[in-house]
Formats: sequence, structure tokens, C-alpha cells
Amino acid sequence: MKLTTSWLADWSLSHRDASKFGPSSRWSNKDMDPVLPQDRTWTTWDYIAYWVSDATNAAVWQLASSMLAVGLSWRQALPAIAVGNIIIASVMVLNGTIGARLHIAFPVLNRSSFGFWLSYFSVISRVVLAMFWFGIQTFTGSECVYQMLKAIWPSTANIPNHLPESSHITTVGMMCYFLYWAIQFPLMFVSPQNIRYLFTVKGIIVPFAWLSILIWSFVKIPAKISLEPLHANLSGSALSWAWLSALNSALGIYATLSVNIPDFTRYAKDEKAQFVQLFIIPVAFTFIGFCGIAVTSAGEVLYGEILWDPLRLIDKWDNRAAAFFASFSFILATLGTNISANSLSAANDMTALFPNFIDIKRGQVICAIIGGWVLCPWEILASAPGFLSFMSGYTVFLGPFAGIMVVDFWLVHKGKVDVPAMYDPRGRYRYWNGVNWRAAVALLSSITPTLPGLINDINPKIFVGKASLLFNIAWLYGFFSASAVYLFFSKAFPAQETFLADVILGDDVALNTPTESSTQNAGDEKEKVNVLFASHVD
Repeated sequence: MKLTTSWLADWSLSHRDASKFGPSSRWSNKDMDPVLPQDRTWTTWDYIAYWVSDATNAAVWQLASSMLAVGLSWRQALPAIAVGNIIIASVMVLNGTIGARLHIAFPVLNRSSFGFWLSYFSVISRVVLAMFWFGIQTFTGSECVYQMLKAIWPSTANIPNHLPESSHITTVGMMCYFLYWAIQFPLMFVSPQNIRYLFTVKGIIVPFAWLSILIWSFVKIPAKISLEPLHANLSGSALSWAWLSALNSALGIYATLSVNIPDFTRYAKDEKAQFVQLFIIPVAFTFIGFCGIAVTSAGEVLYGEILWDPLRLIDKWDNRAAAFFASFSFILATLGTNISANSLSAANDMTALFPNFIDIKRGQVICAIIGGWVLCPWEILASAPGFLSFMSGYTVFLGPFAGIMVVDFWLVHKGKVDVPAMYDPRGRYRYWNGVNWRAAVALLSSITPTLPGLINDINPKIFVGKASLLFNIAWLYGFFSASAVYLFFSKAFPAQETFLADVILGDDVALNTPTESSTQNAGDEKEKVNVLFASHVD
């Protein structure tokens, strides 16, 4: 027991990384504290680069193309993408403004609406989801590496395989996977304040490369020839439900970030810096969706098959230089997306779960190891289609999460919240034993009706009748139903202790905290913070 205690003590974060807000290291550390003014470095241009960077990834490219497979025309698919991204951008700005105004991370903010213990449900869900998607995106990146190496050395395609078929990966596949993971790993140590430079580089190089691919497709096959035959083969209610399902897919692709966007907007120089998301998200994502449709359509005319995966299209090219640069752009695209949407998100959530032992850098390293190797993403992709359906259907949870966050801050409390109390489990956001039952009721009432559709999506052999239709609009239904239920119960049975005359920010506590590292000073400061917490509780 003594040895175990000593080992844990060796891994615990030093007092320099301790929280200046939490009454104990159980609830926060320096990375979870409100961002200090000198660390608020993200400008409007950084958010433009961030979203142009995130829009340029293979999943968005394939999204519109896959809509054609269910019977929509390209003229119907693009509006679905545009409308979906206008909706998700609106939620991004609403939740993003909270982060920019309060300068706190999603796991901390979540405590004010869900309660300290119920907030763990969304946080743990996010950690698991982010780790799995980190591995899957890393595998996608490894396929980009393969195409790039093959463009340089065509003999790469002839490297003999020494791994058994049951491993679901080849020798060259494992080599490319390790190379991509090794390229990605050093970026785990870059702080969120500085990672914006990666998004800027990606936001310049990748769109230029993909625009070049789009121009190539129009030069090879004029749009009149490639796009004109793409007419809808659905009508009536079938067309309506297919369009709504496409809209839900457009919403779902970045539904996760609509929840944890405060993890990034808390670094904004001011609230207005992140307002540009309302414009740049629909424009960037709709344009990339169009690229996917146009290039895929041209590829079908050229090669006689539908190549939804852009890497399969690149594999057909004879021009090795073009294949190299296109593959490099996809590597950079996957790299930026994997860090922004997965490793950083998982790290923030793990920091909230184990603040005494995990900071953002350690969290990213853990995500890279567990998500990249322990979970064996090549095995998941090869043998677990039902599990992947569940991962994709996770929007049934994300819509309600986002709705409750928006309603709680903007409609229930009208922006008047207590930031220091979000670090104190005994404070005003304790609710009932750490659970805001209003949020629990809203979650249950909005998620339950969509579960039959999710079950059918995981296993189509389980027939659920028309109950599966609600799953086609899971995010929209979850967002609005959870919002309505939460607002009703919050107004009918208000948690009086959470209502304030004005917002209480964390800047005063953070800026007045002494920087001396002595134990006595640290203890004195902790006592001051505890007194401050007590004064905030009605």
C-alpha cells in the first residue's frame, strides 16, 4: 500500500500545476482554470483558419457524395449540407460565446447545467468517443501515407506481407500506420494556445490543393457532363425522409464540437473573435461538400466506378507528382482534424476526470497511446460495423447535451452564472447530490424515443417499424425536445440557489492569486478561495 501511494505521488502534478480555483485537486488543475488574459490569443483569423482547416478532411469530402448514394441529386444534397451547417454554426456560436465570455472549458461549464456528478456522463462519453475516433482517423491518415509513399516509390505496393490475415492489417499497412502516428505524436505536446499555427498552415495548403483537384475534375470532365446526370431517383415522403436524414448527417459530423466548442473559444481574445464561425462554417463545409460531389462524379465518368473515397481516386492517377501532393494534403487535413476534434477534446475531458494526475499534455499522450494502439483501429474497421454504426449514431446524445447547455445559460440564467462556484462541489451548482434532475429528465425524455432507431441502425435485423424514422432526425429532435423539457422544468421548479443578480467571473480570483510557490502561501491562497466560494453560496 505504501509503495502504491508513493508511486501515485510520483505521478501527481506539482503544486505549480495546482488549481487556483478548486478547493481541492479533485476538481481542477491549472489547465482547467479560467484562461488568464495573457493566454487569450485566438483572433478572428485563427477561428477562420481553424474551421477552414477542419472542413478540409476526408469525412466532409465523402459526406455529400454518400448522400447521392441514397437517391438525392447534388442540388438536393448541397442545401442539406448548407442548412445543417447553418444550424450547427448557430449552436457553435451560442455555446462558443459562453467559453469566450467565461474562459472556461466544456467539462467545467457542464457542471453549472448538469451538476457536478451528472456532468461526468457527458465527459466520460466524450473521452471514449474521442479515443475511438482518434484511432480511426489515425488509420485514415496511414492510408494517406501509403499513397504518398507509393507516389515516390511505386514498389511500395509490392512489399510482401508477413502478418496473418486475421490481423486485418498488412506489413506495409502497419509500417504506414506507425509512420503517421509518429508524425502526429510530437504535436501532442503543443499547447492549445499555439496549436492554432498548425490550423493556419493547414488552412492555407489544403484548400489550395483541393481546389486544384476540383479544377482537374472540371478540366477532365466538364461539369455539364459529370453533374447533369445526377438526378434524384426518389419522390414523395421517401425523398423528404432521405433529405432529413442527409440534414441529420450534416449536423452530426461536427455535433461533438457544438458541445465542447468552449474548449477552444475560451482562448479567444474577446467574444467577437469567434462570431465568424456563423459565416465560415456553412461556407467552408458546403464548398468542400461540392468538391466531393464534383470530383467523385468526374471519377465515375473517367474510371467507370463510384470512388467515394478520395484516396481510391488518387490511387488511379498516373501522375506521381500530383498523387504525392494530393496525398500530402490529405495527411495534413487528417492531422489537423484529429488533433482539434479528438486528442485535444479527450485531453480536456480526462483533465476534468483526473485533475490531480492529468493535464492537457498528458491527456493527449494517453489518447495517442490508447486510441492509437490499445484499441487497434484496424480491427474495429474490419470487424465491428455495428459498433461503428453506434459511434456514428451518437448524435442521439449530442443534440440533447447541446440543447441543455444553450437553454441553461441563455434562457434560464440569462448569462448570470458563478464561475468560481463551478469549481466547488459544495457550492450553488451542487443541486441534488451533484445531479441536476431537470437535466436528467430532459436527457431521458429526448434520448429514449430515438433509441429504437439507433438499435436498428446497429443491427438492421431488429425491426422497429416507423420508430426508425425518428432516428433520421435524431440531432434536431434531441436538441429541441431536450431544450423544451429542460426549460419547462427549470421554470416550473427553479433551482433558486443558482440565480444571481449578475455574472461572477473568475478573473478577479485568478489575477489576485500570488505566484509564490511556498506551501504556506499556497495554503493561504486556498483558504482565500474557499472564503470566496462560501460568500457566493446563497
